[in-house]
Amino acid sequence: MSSTTVTLTTPKTVDRVWQLIGGFGTLPDWLPYIRESRLGEGGRLRTLTNEEGGVIVERLESFDESARSYVYSIVQAPFPVTDYRSTLKVIDQGAEGSRVQWSGTFTPDGVSDAEAMALFEGIYRDGLAALEKTLCV
Repeated sequence: MSSTTVTLTTPKTVDRVWQLIGGFGTLPDWLPYIRESRLGEGGRLRTLTNEEGGVIVERLESFDESARSYVYSIVQAPFPVTDYRSTLKVIDQGAEGSRVQWSGTFTPDGVSDAEAMALFEGIYRDGLAALEKTLCV
């Protein structure tokens, strides 16, 4: 099993950041390459459509409002991994703002550990850069 984590530190308050990213269906609000998010199964399943029309289906595994975090797994995606599980979390940094942590664990399938780790590190890094841009608008 492989893993990767990317963080973003922002002067924005933890409440402001969580308000934007804390909803399981809110990816299109801050992640430009996700054009649509449709929730199903009472909000526990999200079907994402990216800008090329590709579909990714993810399941909400756990949600903790007080800890400002949620865990999700991939049900269907064009990624070369299995057993994918990811956590998105916002951590209060007091007067300095907040830190967003996006991490994932997965088993590479047909690619090396380094290739799978680089793929998700890039996704997380690009996603957090988009979040930072959205927060500054």
